[in-house]
Amino acid sequence: MSGSELKGRYQVNGKHKEDKMEKQTLGEIAAQKLLGMIQEKGYTAGDKLPTEAELVELLGVGRNTVREALRILMSRNIVTIRQGSGTFISDKNGVADDPLGFSMIEDRRKLTEDLIQIRVMLEPPIAALAAQNATPEDVLALEAVLLELEECMEKREDYSEKDSQFHAMIAGCSHNLVMTNLVPVITDGVQVFAGSVRETEYENTREAHRRIFEAIRDRRPVDAQQAMYFHLMFNDIRYKDEVK
Repeated sequence: MSGSELKGRYQVNGKHKEDKMEKQTLGEIAAQKLLGMIQEKGYTAGDKLPTEAELVELLGVGRNTVREALRILMSRNIVTIRQGSGTFISDKNGVADDPLGFSMIEDRRKLTEDLIQIRVMLEPPIAALAAQNATPEDVLALEAVLLELEECMEKREDYSEKDSQFHAMIAGCSHNLVMTNLVPVITDGVQVFAGSVRETEYENTREAHRRIFEAIRDRRPVDAQQAMYFHLMFNDIRYKDEVK
C-alpha cells in the first residue's frame, strides 16, 4: 500500500470515528466515561458509586446526562439503582438477562437434561478452583448464603433462589474472570431444574451443599470437585427417574 493510500485510509477511519461520536448522545458518551472510571478504580459487585452530584463533577456533565448514563449502564446490568440508597455495581457483571435465550426453548425436558450435562462439565472444576483461590472473606460470605439456604430447607420453603446464589458465589470464589461470566449457565440451570422436578429434595441437597462448602473452606480442591460432581449426578439421576 502506498503512502498516499495509507494516509487516505487513516483519514477515512478517522472520519468514521468522528461520525460515530457525533451520533452518540451525551448520555452514551458519559456512560462510556463512567464505565472507564469503574474499571480504573476497580469497583466490584456491591460497591457503591459516588452520588449523582459527585458524578456531575467527576464526569463534567449535567445532572440529566448523568441520569441518562446511569440508565444506560443499568440496562446493561453494570449498575443497579436502589431507591433511597444510591447506585451500586450490579452482581450480574454486565451479563444480559437470559443471555443464552433459554426462555425461548420450548422443550423444557431436553433443556433441563442438557443444562445438567453442561453443569457436570463446568461446576466440579469450578469448585476445585474455589477451594484453591477463595479468600477468608469469600468463605464467610459463602457460609452466610449456605446458612440462609439451610434455613429455607429446614422450613421446607422454596430454596431455589438461594441455591442459585450459592452456586454463583462458588464461581466467584474461583477468581477466574471468564468463569464468573458463565454464571448464567449455572444459575439458570439451578432454576430450570427446580422448576422441572415434581418433588423437592431437602436432606440430600442440604448435606451435599454442606460437603461442598466445607471442602472449599478447608482448601481441599479434590474433595470439593468430587462433592460437586456427586451432587450434580444425584440430581441428574433423580430427574431421569422422574421422567421415565
